[in-house]
Amino acid sequence: MILTIQGLAFYYPGRSILQDVNLQVQQGECLAILGTNGVGKTTLLKCINRVLKPQQGVVLVENEAVFKLSRSELAKRIGYVSQRQETPRHNVFDAVLLGRRPYIKWDVSARDLKIVEQVLGLLDLNDFSLRYLDELSGGELQKVIIARALAQEPDVLLFDEPTSSLDLKNQIEVLKIIQHIVKTKQIAAIVTMHDLNQAIRFADKFLFLKEGTVFSAGGLEIITSENVESVYSIPVSIEQFGNHPVVLPL
Repeated sequence: MILTIQGLAFYYPGRSILQDVNLQVQQGECLAILGTNGVGKTTLLKCINRVLKPQQGVVLVENEAVFKLSRSELAKRIGYVSQRQETPRHNVFDAVLLGRRPYIKWDVSARDLKIVEQVLGLLDLNDFSLRYLDELSGGELQKVIIARALAQEPDVLLFDEPTSSLDLKNQIEVLKIIQHIVKTKQIAAIVTMHDLNQAIRFADKFLFLKEGTVFSAGGLEIITSENVESVYSIPVSIEQFGNHPVVLPL
């Protein structure tokens, strides 16, 4: 397993957020974390990435505990794309080059530059390399942020609602990019999402959080009307459309 979480718990004084969370993700897999607002999806990503320190449990990347890794080693293992991104006055090339920071000792190497160029090509950003971040559309900026995380050459990519501020076309494009990266690079991705139907189309595995605990986890077999109704408190019907089940609120 590329990522393993065992018995993770996180709480603030007087308020429990996550309890006894267990999950595993393999190479080449994309896991969608699903659940209502405030259930702890973002908190779970932050515990994986050591932004927050859980009170209990362990997080292992390639069988190494993340809380025993140095900051630079952690950045080489895990790339994190948060919901809110600052847009400093950098051009696209320099913004993506920041992803190489864990590897740079004295100066930028030829390999660093080559990796940035490869990532820009992978995300079709070559024509934008000299444009400034504040000149980009929402979809273009999101691709740059993904490119920066990918330049870290991580084993695991974490995405916190990566499509929340994008139009439908850019939502599909960004999710296809994530899916392509995971498969071709044989890494793992964990994505928090609100749109169940998009999750069904692009994720390999699913984890429902309810009241801070894992309500259900697995493949498409857990996407049932009973599970969705229990987690979201709304009746739904699961219908088949082409090769994909579709969740329809009743």
